[in-house]
Amino acid sequence: MIKVFENNISQNQLFAVLDILVTVFSYFLAYILTDLMNKDYFAFTREYFIMLIFIIPTWLILLYSLNLTQTPRTRSHLSVFFTFLNFSFVGFILMLLYKHLFNLTNFSHYFILSFSIINLIALYLFRMTTYRIFKYYRANLHNIKNILVYANDQSEKFLDTIIKHKEWGFRILIIVTNSMSIRKKYGQGIRIYPDKININNIIDIDIIDEVVYCHGSIDYRQLRMLIKTCKEIGVTFRLQLKISSHSVMNSHITVFEDIPFITYENTPVNSITFFWKSFSDVWISFGILLLVSPLMCLIAILIKATSKGPILFKQERVGLRGRKFYIYKFRTMISNAEELKVRLLEKNESDGPVFKIKDDPRITKLGKILRKTGLDELPQLFNVLKGEMSLIGPRPPLPSEVTKYERWHLRRLSVKPGITCTWQVMPNRNNVIFDKWMNLDVQYIDKWSIKEDIKILFRTVKTVFYPTGY
Repeated sequence: MIKVFENNISQNQLFAVLDILVTVFSYFLAYILTDLMNKDYFAFTREYFIMLIFIIPTWLILLYSLNLTQTPRTRSHLSVFFTFLNFSFVGFILMLLYKHLFNLTNFSHYFILSFSIINLIALYLFRMTTYRIFKYYRANLHNIKNILVYANDQSEKFLDTIIKHKEWGFRILIIVTNSMSIRKKYGQGIRIYPDKININNIIDIDIIDEVVYCHGSIDYRQLRMLIKTCKEIGVTFRLQLKISSHSVMNSHITVFEDIPFITYENTPVNSITFFWKSFSDVWISFGILLLVSPLMCLIAILIKATSKGPILFKQERVGLRGRKFYIYKFRTMISNAEELKVRLLEKNESDGPVFKIKDDPRITKLGKILRKTGLDELPQLFNVLKGEMSLIGPRPPLPSEVTKYERWHLRRLSVKPGITCTWQVMPNRNNVIFDKWMNLDVQYIDKWSIKEDIKILFRTVKTVFYPTGY
């Protein structure tokens, strides 16, 4: 039965209907919970039925546009969760829009929040439940896709991955290769043919769902023949590209009108999680500004009361791929600090182009506290709202520092600079040598993940209470 459902074209429609049923269930569950919390204020009026009528087609459009009606074969649970999180946030904004656009004055804001959270959890759990069911059946050889692989000595990793993840539902039926090591390793359980075999005869006789070409180098004559053969009989064709022995990040097809290009992104800008990072930077920064605005007002008053000069310090920095912008910080130094810097250059305690002194005489008493806790960086939340910075990322350097960079240091400019970063949350960070600091930033870019950002964010909050900087 599972096999019938997965092979049927209407599977997406089935999941769309089930997702809507889950959403309707979430809607009434949210009503019950909101009613329990606030009976005096909350009443289920005609407006709630109107909103439900708006939600059903809206949710269908969102589910299809984000491909959430599909059961993922190879996507991670975290990737699916963030897609649903994005879906729920867009839905939350649209419900607020509907409420005010259609003048639903008695529709509760508490209900919108509780429904959004309940619906997110319910839809995600439902999708993961179906995912586990299908994964179980695939692991037991139901709904299997037979694949034929063109392989060479560099293809072992791919072959091992497919064999290991039986729950993905792919079975390597045939390997076409001239490699003796591939033949020796996989020949006992998989049929192996030499590269000169007539592929037309194999596809005509065997049940082949997909042909995968994962050579380290490409034979374009052979590639054109395979694409033509697969196109003739409707078999899916996959091509693994390797332009070097190193993996290439985020390759994808880009089309300029009718001209296709294979694009290799060397920063993680293609993933759904990176989109979520960019999207969440704005609303998280806005939320933090609302929460800490009383503290920022207090800091501003103290700066004005304890030293002469402006409250904010504005300085030119270098951002994404060399773009220059002005960074904002609470002033922590005396007003003529930049003039005095020239006299203090010989006392610099940092290697590389960065200038740092532990007992910098230009820093005010209040400034020392702000720097140790990192509170002087709070105005940079406005830089995030302007799109010049991110919450997490390599710190933006001075233009004078960038001119002294080695070529590999410039990679840290390939993403938006951040308010906080791996170096910022290290104990005794000012004792870290310059090259190690640069390495930390490059590693952050190459291994970036939402999980890592969350860890850095929490460690940043910790530095406010356990200050280590100067």
